[in-house]
Amino acid sequence: MGRGRAKAKQTKVARDLKYRTHETDFGALAKELHGEDHHASREVEPDEDEWADYADPRRRAD
Repeated sequence: MGRGRAKAKQTKVARDLKYRTHETDFGALAKELHGEDHHASREVEPDEDEWADYADPRRRAD
């Protein structure tokens, strides 16, 4: 019981994905797959932890 709404949502999303027309940029896809992405990405410093803001302050990493 109670699965009807979730199943209806999944069916709606699946139908939308199946029948929607997609505007695919195949050139960008090829570049991404071949690793030719020239966007400047933010490099993480070795001492900087990108997940430090989410860590539990009471827990210590030994």
